[in-house]
Amino acid sequence: MILFTSGPICHRSKLPQTPFFAKESAMESKIRDMAVENRPREKMQMLGAAALSNEELLAVFLRTGVKGRNAIQIGGDMLQKFGGSLSRMGSAGLAELKKSHGLGLGKASQLVAAFELGRRVAMERASSIALDRPDLVYEHFAPMLAHLPKEKLLVVLLNTRLRLESVVEISSGTVNQTLAHVREILHPVVSHNAHSFLLIHNHPSGDTTPSRADEALTRRVVSACELLQINIADHVIIGRHNSTTSPYFSFREAGLIP
Repeated sequence: MILFTSGPICHRSKLPQTPFFAKESAMESKIRDMAVENRPREKMQMLGAAALSNEELLAVFLRTGVKGRNAIQIGGDMLQKFGGSLSRMGSAGLAELKKSHGLGLGKASQLVAAFELGRRVAMERASSIALDRPDLVYEHFAPMLAHLPKEKLLVVLLNTRLRLESVVEISSGTVNQTLAHVREILHPVVSHNAHSFLLIHNHPSGDTTPSRADEALTRRVVSACELLQINIADHVIIGRHNSTTSPYFSFREAGLIP
């Protein structure tokens, strides 16, 4: 028997097996599909944060990915953008970070805050040890200075045990030269009645070979310190690790500071 309907016959179109929103969800859940011991958060819980790669640590921070890229992949993309360097990433500003794919203003702001907290932790640790060797100065100040695109000059005030009391930024200069006067360098030392101080600046090129301007400034500062009976512990240039030069230069080790 054939049944006739009163209206037109409707042909049901074939629906996709997986809805669009489910596909997006699948893209973002790829980390959840990994073996438990390989998921960043679970791995951290089992083995500690030190067991995670930089990409995995960034993935814990990012939490979610975007279409086609999970959080670990986005973390890897960000590292590649900054030459594989967390220090360089940490030196980038908010405007640059928020351009990274998968970040946006909210996560970029959180990442800037996280790096700033890390720098402050490093400063707190520096205050607990004597900064009496240039390698220790480099260890504590390289995260702040090594990958900056311009020179920055700091005065680090020290107590009688050569431990950090405070850090004063004197100037932030051009790509290859920081402009500063001796009076600006010594003013915070005198006003805070510091026992001694370190002069620190970075070379954006990574090469720590002192320029003639670096040497001339150091001589002027040393002469003023002798006149005012102020103790200068050292002048250290911060660079980067490479195969040709040391990552730091100490004017005291070079014999330019008595």
